[in-house]
Order: sequence, then structure tokens, then C-alpha cells
Amino acid sequence: MKTTTEKINYILYARKSSEEDNRQMLSLGSQESELRKIAERDNLHIVSVLQEARSAKEPYNRPVFSEMIKMIEAEKANGILCWKLDRLSRNAVEEGIIKHLLQKSKMRMVKTPDRDYQPADNALIASVEFGMANQYIRDLSVNVKRGLTSKAESGLFPNFAPLGYLNNPLDPKGKKQIIKDPERFDLVRKMFDLILSEYLNIQ
Repeated sequence: MKTTTEKINYILYARKSSEEDNRQMLSLGSQESELRKIAERDNLHIVSVLQEARSAKEPYNRPVFSEMIKMIEAEKANGILCWKLDRLSRNAVEEGIIKHLLQKSKMRMVKTPDRDYQPADNALIASVEFGMANQYIRDLSVNVKRGLTSKAESGLFPNFAPLGYLNNPLDPKGKKQIIKDPERFDLVRKMFDLILSEYLNIQ
């Protein structure tokens, strides 16, 4: 009798977005490298290696993810090898797509270094992990908005200093006042004066 791994054609999928802390999430190259080690160790058949640097916060925002789903629906692959379940989705829509493919056995396995997800498994486990990934994005959005609002209410510019200015390096982190850039302020001022004068001449 053949083993389960012999029947599955895996897509190795790696994803990272700029929203994530680099110290906590492996780079695309590191994800692929570690997943290839798992594939070699467990004798997994990899039919395609896909990477993308896109956020999974909103659905239909990842062309490579969509390509992977089409491959599975076309029966060119029936398994996914990824670093964590949250690499596949951080939103309810694409979570539903993955769970539907599993429940209908169009996909035989989602494999991560921590555990395997199969059609016969209790759907609650995957739902909880996907829910945690979705909640992370919701909490991140709330915390970022709260931080920006707090800075603005404190009279601080809620972003990096614009061109011609600097964040005062002597101020504590998160409370840096904006000061003129002694090297660039006058140059930027002249640049905008020239643009304004040209615009007025045209008018």
C-alpha cells in the first residue's frame, strides 16, 4: 500500500509581507530553504515552488496565491507545504477557500513544520489557527491607528519627518520632534518656490 505522501503533489508556498516583524518571520528565501529540507526529509513530491511578498490581510490581493488555488482546482497539485498556516491566509474569505478545498478533498494535505492538516481532521483546529491569524491583523490595525492618533494628539507628527526636516535624534524613541534639516531645508524651500513660480507664470 502506498503512503499518503506518495499520493500528494505539493506546492511549496512562501509568503512574507512588510507588515510583519522581520525578527519573528523568516525571509522568503529562508522559508523556502527550511521547507525544502522538510520535503527532502519526508520524501515529498514538489511540483511547484511559489513565493510572494504580499499582505494576506485583504482577499484577492495575491496573484501567486490565486495561481496556486487554480493549480489545485485544475488537479495539477493536491497539497501545500508552507511555513505556517497564516502564510496562506489572514482573512476570512481565503481561509474559507483553503478549508473548502480540504473538506471537499480537492486538497489532500496542508503541511507545515508543526503539523499536518487533512480532509478527515477536525475543522475546528484549522478554524482556530486561521482565526488567530485574522485577529492578529485586526489587532495590528487598531494598535497602529491608536498609536498614530496618540502622537497627533500629543502634537507629534505621526510619521517620518518630511523632506527638508529631520526627526530630532536627541529625543526619545516615539517622541521625536521634527526639526529643520540644516543641509536640505533651504534647498527644498527653493525647489518648491521654483515650482510655485512656474505654476503662477503658466496661470
